Amino acid sequence: MSGEVKDRRAGESRAQDARSQETREKLLAGALRTLVEQGITKASARAIAATAGVNQALVFYHFGSVDELLAEACRYGAEQRVARHRERLAAVGSLTELLAFGRELHEEERAAGHVAFLGQLLAGAQAHPRLVPATVAGLDLWITEIEQVLVRVLAGTPLAEFTDPAGLARAVGASFVGLELYEGVDPAGAEAAFAALEQLGALMAAVEELNPVARKAVTYTLRRQGGRTR
Repeated sequence: MSGEVKDRRAGESRAQDARSQETREKLLAGALRTLVEQGITKASARAIAATAGVNQALVFYHFGSVDELLAEACRYGAEQRVARHRERLAAVGSLTELLAFGRELHEEERAAGHVAFLGQLLAGAQAHPRLVPATVAGLDLWITEIEQVLVRVLAGTPLAEFTDPAGLARAVGASFVGLELYEGVDPAGAEAAFAALEQLGALMAAVEELNPVARKAVTYTLRRQGGRTR
């Protein structure tokens, strides 16, 4: 086989791979959009393919099943959203800033339908076990980023040795989704919850500003109280 023929076939193969990848990304984006706009109960192969603008058979060719496509779309969507906000999260320097960022993120993600999408996946995972690992993986991407921020902002504070950043990050992630769903039925209640979190942030900021003697006193009290509860 001549070098010219090999080059031509290699070029054709690369072009085919590029088209295949483009189709996969269209299907992933179509699955996300279908979940946001129509909900998981209507996320059929036909609906997703129509949203993506491709043939329905390509859902099964590239992913094997609708559940596998939805699972991959969950990972894909989470990776995109986390990457979008990673730089901003890396710049957070206090719990107060983290809470302020969380409110802004909530507004942006709610407007885009992404928090509702997470709610759909959490609900859908109850009936579709194949979605569970992907839903967990998608949430873990957010939780990992939040945990890194918490480790950084709590370091050097009296609360550092008394908090579990990993568990706290999961509580924050769960609250983020829960508040979005709660807001749908009780907007005033959700706003009150956000206000309470901001008050907590202000309390943390006040602790951080204590002089060294006062900080030691707080640490001592927390240790003593912790010993009483064990």
